[in-house]
Amino acid sequence: MNTIGNLLWIILGGGIFLFLEYLVGGVLLCLTIIGIPFGLQCFKLAFVALLPFGKEIVDRESTSGCLSLVMNVLWILFGGIWIALTHLVFAVLCAITIIGIPFAGQHLKLLSLSFTPFGKEVRG
Repeated sequence: MNTIGNLLWIILGGGIFLFLEYLVGGVLLCLTIIGIPFGLQCFKLAFVALLPFGKEIVDRESTSGCLSLVMNVLWILFGGIWIALTHLVFAVLCAITIIGIPFAGQHLKLLSLSFTPFGKEVRG
């Protein structure tokens, strides 16, 4: 069932466009030394955005103290809020139809990851 959902997501849900957007953003952020941690988070978002069905997002045990909190605050201030709002708008648009409800759920999953990506792990 996850395979069918992922194929429909790529074709109908805009998964390929999300993947390419996050991939390009990650490459551009990795051009600077300061942007490398943020670029790596974009790569994590890109691969989840390509095949979201069957993936689970969990908080991971972090030994870095409050570093993930600081990085999440910087992420939110410099673009994370807009990415999360984009996923929220697409979730609402997908939820209008019965067929789009599973896609709306995946956009909400991506919303939680795109709002605070540091300190989270993707399993699946």
